[in-house]
Amino acid sequence: MLVLTRKTNESIMIGDEIKVTVVEVRGDQVKLGITAPKRISVHREEIFRAIQKENIQAAASQIGLGELERIWKNKKQEKNEK
Repeated sequence: MLVLTRKTNESIMIGDEIKVTVVEVRGDQVKLGITAPKRISVHREEIFRAIQKENIQAAASQIGLGELERIWKNKKQEKNEK
């Protein structure tokens, strides 16, 4: 792990496109500003882990493409009948 020291309004660059700026330090909290291209997702770690967990569960689903197609067709029929 690389550990850097920065003061308020100082930044670090990650590659050519990601800039992390220390916005505020208050007590034991540090507020960071992150500038990155829209194609790069930026999440708090706990949110990132939750997304990974959901993706793993979805990938392990027992429903195959044929079953999904059948469910989709049934939903469309139900909607058309209303």
